[in-house]
Amino acid sequence: MYSSFLFLTMHQLRISKTRVGCLIGKRGETKKVIERSTSVRLKIDSEGDVEIVGDGYGEYICEKIVRAVGRGFNPDIALNLIRDNWELEVIDIKDSVGKHKRRLAQVKARLIGSQGKSRRIIERLTCCHVSIYGKTISLIGQLDNLHVAFKGITKLLQGSPHGNVYAFLEREMKKLRNRGQ
Repeated sequence: MYSSFLFLTMHQLRISKTRVGCLIGKRGETKKVIERSTSVRLKIDSEGDVEIVGDGYGEYICEKIVRAVGRGFNPDIALNLIRDNWELEVIDIKDSVGKHKRRLAQVKARLIGSQGKSRRIIERLTCCHVSIYGKTISLIGQLDNLHVAFKGITKLLQGSPHGNVYAFLEREMKKLRNRGQ
């Protein structure tokens, strides 16, 4: 006789208190969608402590979704992480510019652009979602596109002109499309 065992694991992480409401959603709907989609149970407290209980894979996917919401993404965008070949990349701006608040603010403004124009162009060119929240830049997208977006953002962090970075992104995405044919 064979018996099947379900091995449950637990993972804990913390998100900003300001993102707890977004993770739970209106009447707990967002939390329920995430739980159903990943086959896990979420325990979320008002301080931002999140406990994920589930099987290994579901817990892994849910952890990425919770991190994405915690880094400023809309839960609907974060749920793309359930799809094959979609990933989350978090870049710490301090690693590139140091701890100076003024420089950090300048770099964030440069990445966002006037009325969000730079961020939108990067999203359009790479088919990735970009969130600039706190001291981080987070990306969600298909793995190949994500690598291109990461390289472009790194170039912007290093001070490359916007036009040069956009041209780079266009070239690299064209190479990806041609390779896929």
